[in-house]
Amino acid sequence: MIDSHTHLASCEPSDAELVAAAADAGVRRIVTVGTDGASCRAALVAAEAFPQVYAAIGRHPNEATGFDDADLAELKALAAHERCVAIGETGLDYHRDHAPPADQQRAFAAQIELARETGKPLVIHSRAAETDTLAILSERAQGLRVILHCFSMADRIEECLRHDDWWISFAGNVTYKTAQALREAAKRVPVQRLLVETDAPYLSPQPVRGKPNQPAHVVHTAQALAVQRGVTYGELEQAVELAAAQAFGW
Repeated sequence: MIDSHTHLASCEPSDAELVAAAADAGVRRIVTVGTDGASCRAALVAAEAFPQVYAAIGRHPNEATGFDDADLAELKALAAHERCVAIGETGLDYHRDHAPPADQQRAFAAQIELARETGKPLVIHSRAAETDTLAILSERAQGLRVILHCFSMADRIEECLRHDDWWISFAGNVTYKTAQALREAAKRVPVQRLLVETDAPYLSPQPVRGKPNQPAHVVHTAQALAVQRGVTYGELEQAVELAAAQAFGW
């Protein structure tokens, strides 16, 4: 299994403990995601230390206040690292008032172009901003591989699936009792474009809800999706691993 999106730097156990627990659970690769300069550097350190760990380099929309050319230059330098497999997470978040929308949109546009320059996929965060996020992606991200992280816009699933180079990644919230619409959306995703993630330490799946999340727990989300899609865990695991290889290019 692949954990396509986690934040090792934000998890309490050491990276070594997290990676070992994930391996014991059958998680073969982990993408740890940066949200600012410090966490991007930490992601690269983890990716250098463990062969199954890769880094995504980006500026989270909540960290986009004052985003300028110096911030972009830092991202470019970090993204050039051989262990960086994606740009992001980037996008829009109107749920919290942590960064002005104009700054978020400027950072988002810059990272779209960085993904184009580097040939790496773009990891998208979108919360309470679905219309603007999808409009910007449709306008600016043509020809890019796009990964919709922690997919939550169930009512827009058909619109997202019209883009053949967009992957849909589901986190632990798809396992919650209230998430039936999201589970129905997960059934619509072609298997070659389906990813699974933890977003650890957040969004622990139902069997471990209330405890800090970690990459090993991605198997709970994958098991729930296998049941929802009417396939065996082994079949889903093989499909997700193939989909991740296509999305991230490893």
